[in-house]
Amino acid sequence: MSSSQIRNDLVGRRSFLSNIGKSAGLMALSSATVASLFENVNAAGRAIDHLSPMQAAMDEDYWATIQQAFSVTRGIVNLNNGGVSPSPRMVTEAFVRYTWQQEDATAYTMWQILEPQSETVRTGLAEVFGCSAEEIAITRNASESLEILLMGMDFKSGDEILTTTQDYPRMITTLKQRELREGLKLNLIKIPLAPSNVDDIANAFERAITPRTKMILVSHQINLTGQILPVKKICEMARSRGIDTIVDGAHAFAQFDFKRDDLGCDYYGTSLHKWIYAPKGTGMLYVKKDKIAKVWALMASEDKNRNDIRKFEEIGTHSAAMRLAIGEAVLFHKAIGGKRKEERLRYLSRYWMDKIKDVPKVGFNTSFDPKQSCAIANFKIDGIDPVAVGGYLMSKHKIFTTPIVHEEFTGIRITPNVYTTLWELDRFCEIVESIAKKGLPKA
Repeated sequence: MSSSQIRNDLVGRRSFLSNIGKSAGLMALSSATVASLFENVNAAGRAIDHLSPMQAAMDEDYWATIQQAFSVTRGIVNLNNGGVSPSPRMVTEAFVRYTWQQEDATAYTMWQILEPQSETVRTGLAEVFGCSAEEIAITRNASESLEILLMGMDFKSGDEILTTTQDYPRMITTLKQRELREGLKLNLIKIPLAPSNVDDIANAFERAITPRTKMILVSHQINLTGQILPVKKICEMARSRGIDTIVDGAHAFAQFDFKRDDLGCDYYGTSLHKWIYAPKGTGMLYVKKDKIAKVWALMASEDKNRNDIRKFEEIGTHSAAMRLAIGEAVLFHKAIGGKRKEERLRYLSRYWMDKIKDVPKVGFNTSFDPKQSCAIANFKIDGIDPVAVGGYLMSKHKIFTTPIVHEEFTGIRITPNVYTTLWELDRFCEIVESIAKKGLPKA
């Protein structure tokens, strides 16, 4: 990143924080606790504004402040942040405050005071993603976002939907249901594991396209291995053939730094309780403005809402507290800075990967190429069951990991987070090296 880009990023971040700090809907500054917690993070950021994101990634004093912003236990080393992440305290405090607030004359407070403020949250999410607020729906998770699309798009018997065998199981199940009910054809392709050239993945998609291909579902980042796919190249290739693209961004959004225009997709669905650290049960759906009308709402909405992104939020009674606390999560993310956060997460990932990469019997299902992976990585120990390794790490050492057993490969997914310490990673690596050299201890 050039000095001018860094300067622009800092100016933009300060401007964002200044503007949204004026909005009661996005930030619970009337809460002294939230205000204090946020100022600690913001002050720490000001102290390292002169550093490049890569330099900041190695400043342990700064990251100690970020680590303290979370209320996580240190009795468990949590290296399974891929599925769901703890929220920083300022988000949890805001969520609790909004919850208490909506319990006062609930029908009035929740629907007339709190719920309308979610429009400010919508604006904040749109700024992070780089699109119009009128293209962002607030959902409950990535699965809901993507099922809105996969169940709401019109297809006819014989139409083909293209995705990979490594796509998220729930999405494959959704498409298989449409295949059974309507005669669609689901085309599942294999893609290379940790390729030396990421274009090999895009080429696999291109080879699989047929005249009947109507839509491509592509994971921005594969949950099993952390593989980042060449989304823009796939989307451009699809557009040139008149094919729509849905991007599953469940694991990518706010983990590494990008905008909508870096992808060129028609649709994007993600969870907000992963890398932007919002309350559990929050998600985001992006639909390109001129595509909104063609997608049916998962839960019916009046026809007058045909072109309104809010038609995808018709889910009946729901808590306003979770939606509003997304605002504090956006604040926390922006206070750190998207690029700074990406570099720290990649630094932590490479830290443990580099420590064990030369250990005999240890191999990787994830590329070391920074363009192909960030926080999530998958390793294996030859000849040792990953499920057994994961069980041993947790039962004996209280290190929580994610064993992966797939038809095409097996391994253990490791996902540190901004609150993870180097000491915790050192301990993990020492134990893995011992297992690789000596095997698992006999019970």
